[in-house]
Amino acid sequence: MGILLGFTPFILFALLTGVSVSLALWIAFAAAFAIGIRDFLHAKMLRVLDVGCLALFALLALYAGFIQPGLTVQAVRFIADTGLLLLALGSMAMRTPFTLEYVREEMPESFLQTPRFLRLNYVLTSAWTIAFAVMAAADGIATFNKKFPFSLDVAAGLGTLALAIVFTVRYPTTARAHANSS
Repeated sequence: MGILLGFTPFILFALLTGVSVSLALWIAFAAAFAIGIRDFLHAKMLRVLDVGCLALFALLALYAGFIQPGLTVQAVRFIADTGLLLLALGSMAMRTPFTLEYVREEMPESFLQTPRFLRLNYVLTSAWTIAFAVMAAADGIATFNKKFPFSLDVAAGLGTLALAIVFTVRYPTTARAHANSS
């Protein structure tokens, strides 16, 4: 599923922050760059998520590496999650949910022009928006409340991320089956 590839930089970042914030940021940036180039060469397009992840991780890697190297893991995670939350909200505000570019590749042509297709994408993008909001909230609490355990912050983030991935995998299949039966 293409959208999960689009989230690879973010997933790598989430998994590697426990090892090293700097390493996590630079690997996420490299992954975002590789995915963006791959998609551009393959489909001659730049997806909102690819560009957003590339810009987010490039700026954050430079900022945390050179301007404010003392940022805590929680603060960096908070900034990244908030950036992705704003990307998701912005795509919906511009009436082009970022999932459109991915789900379009997996749906029958007859379904692409229906109101259900657009609704499916708003539902998927809303699910990711909620996931990013929960993750940003957990990271924000961990950033500003030093008693909040880092392990709980990571567990909340990874658990929410897993739920969003499962929903993203299952919901279009259900919608497609429903569309085919109608």
